[in-house]
Amino acid sequence: MKQIYTDTIAGKLGVKDWQVENCILLFEDGGTIPFISRYRKEKTGGLDDVAVAEIRHWYDVFTEMEKRKEGILSTIEEQGKLTEELRRKIEDCVVAGELEDLYLPYRPKRRTRATVAKENGLEPLADKMWNVAVQDPESEAARYVGDKVKDVESALSGARDIIAERLSESAPVRDTLRRMFRTRRIESKATKAASSDPEAAKYRTYFNFNMPVQKIPSHNLLAMLRAEKEGYLSIRIDADPQKCGNKMYYDFCQEHRYPGPALAGQIRMAVDDSFKRLLEPSITNEIIKEAKEKADIESVNVFGENLTQLLLSPPVGQKRTMAIDPGFRNGCKIACLDESGNLLHHEVIFPHPPQSEKVKSIMAVSSMIEDYGIEVIAIGNGTAARETEDFIKRVGIPEEVKVFTVSEDGASIYSASEVARKEFPDEDVTVRGAVSIGRRLMDPLAELVKIDPKSLGVGQYQHDVDQNLLREKLDTTVAICVNNVGVNLNTASPYLLSYVSGIGPSLAEGIVAYRAAKGRFTSRQELLKVPKLGPKTFEQCAGFLRIHDARNPLDNSAVHPECYHIVDRMASDLGVSTRQLIGNEDLISRIDPSRYVEGGFGLPTINDILKELAKPGRDPRQEAREFSFADDIHEIGDLKPGMELPGVVTNVTNFGAFVDLGIHENGLIHVSKLRGAKVKLHQQVMVTVLDVDLDRNRISLGLLNNK
Repeated sequence: MKQIYTDTIAGKLGVKDWQVENCILLFEDGGTIPFISRYRKEKTGGLDDVAVAEIRHWYDVFTEMEKRKEGILSTIEEQGKLTEELRRKIEDCVVAGELEDLYLPYRPKRRTRATVAKENGLEPLADKMWNVAVQDPESEAARYVGDKVKDVESALSGARDIIAERLSESAPVRDTLRRMFRTRRIESKATKAASSDPEAAKYRTYFNFNMPVQKIPSHNLLAMLRAEKEGYLSIRIDADPQKCGNKMYYDFCQEHRYPGPALAGQIRMAVDDSFKRLLEPSITNEIIKEAKEKADIESVNVFGENLTQLLLSPPVGQKRTMAIDPGFRNGCKIACLDESGNLLHHEVIFPHPPQSEKVKSIMAVSSMIEDYGIEVIAIGNGTAARETEDFIKRVGIPEEVKVFTVSEDGASIYSASEVARKEFPDEDVTVRGAVSIGRRLMDPLAELVKIDPKSLGVGQYQHDVDQNLLREKLDTTVAICVNNVGVNLNTASPYLLSYVSGIGPSLAEGIVAYRAAKGRFTSRQELLKVPKLGPKTFEQCAGFLRIHDARNPLDNSAVHPECYHIVDRMASDLGVSTRQLIGNEDLISRIDPSRYVEGGFGLPTINDILKELAKPGRDPRQEAREFSFADDIHEIGDLKPGMELPGVVTNVTNFGAFVDLGIHENGLIHVSKLRGAKVKLHQQVMVTVLDVDLDRNRISLGLLNNK
């Protein structure tokens, strides 16, 4: 990659050029973000996965820009207009908007008023006016009157059209106006459609709204743009046409020279026309697009943070689980799962109205708990969730059986998906949904990777942001989470394996097929026997795969096979076996890391190895905790200002956090009421009720303290 790009990336991220260059070399060698950030710290200077992912993003952006430059240069060269100066400007460009400005005068365009004027032979007149080479434009224009130009005014009008288009295609002019527009305010007004459509009421905040372009929060802008798309708002930048026109005219005169009075009038008319007809709409769109790109990045980052927290939610682990998908009329769908998440039994009970088969339901639940050795119960948080939780508490379940509420977001998407049909071809969607709820409690990460992250109910305006940017962020986030936790090679589904560094969907299916045919893996080296899994892929994936009870205990750790010999040396120097060294913090504390630095393995890698040896294969996720909502709160009408209640954070946005209080509507802690605290998804919090709007089903909350 060219130096101008690596310098730009380094500047954007605040890192050294050599760190960027080494990351790019590793990318080009097939390195993945998790592998590079975890096992190549010497080459990256210890950059974390987020920084490596940012470098990867800009590497891809500039790779595409380089392709775009090649196309632009080829087009201009074919026109015979490519000068060395223009080539240099294009090749040195690192901003997409500036690149397009340079290309604009040469880009093939549809037929315009300026095109017609040129066809009518008026370009020489426009050239003379542009170069201030004529003092009496009317006399000069008279020379062009003929079959195609009926009179002097038509000639002057055509010349002005050509000048107006030149101004609109001038990179300096566009850059000046961009800077002026960026200092202005973005305004929105309600359209006629908004006054007659009840659906527009949700946008009433923006019916007469304005805010500086540079300060508008991402959620405000995305809401406005959605409303504009739906026809409820008109949006503009409040740029002053007079000031913009004056600046354009002054710059024209500075570049050329001040024209005489007669020509000055013609130039000023061309300037005003260029601004109003061509530049104002174009620059407005660019500035709004620029602001949206910034809003997209903010929103996508919020989505990424929430998704990380969701995927890394505490698991209960391998426990026999009863999963309940609650409901009223259609009953509560129950699935009993073994320690590995396999379906043992399913049935439907009807403890709620209209059937109200409470006794029969109690007997059924008690029997299932005993028959299947149930250790934990997972209740979906949808319709009838609170009523089902209350019912389960009345069953008289054993004290050691813990009850958890689990988010149902995306469960219906999963249950109807090809993934679910493949896993449970003989079961209907209700059974699949219940199984998913149970598995989410056992291991959220392993289950949620099967669902499109956009269906998981986290983030803000995810359907309004750049979908390619969102997909890139979500895919990267999932991969980082999966690899940070590590994956059990002998139990992982192909969907989980596909996110492991270097593997992907096809190879994941191959690993599962090999496992089914040959039995469980007993060593990481055995991966090399999987068809199409070669040494390069092995290098990328091996450190993230875990094998419990492997012949070599290091196969159940994050120590990469390329470093096993270093651990063996450490153990030998201490006079113990590798197995005896692992987990023995006293022995590990005696090791001098500097003694084991060699080749490409410096102190960062050696220190990582020592940390891993102390707690091999440690799951970075916390343990799951039970939680109970307030017993006397079941619907919004039960809420009163001043109440202090427990809740669970269900979504975090730039404008605040949504909290589940155990009723059908989530409350909002506005960012101003968070008291400077940074809350996380699924965090258990105590809140105070500030206001209850029954008409709009809105609940305003304040944060008391973290539980």
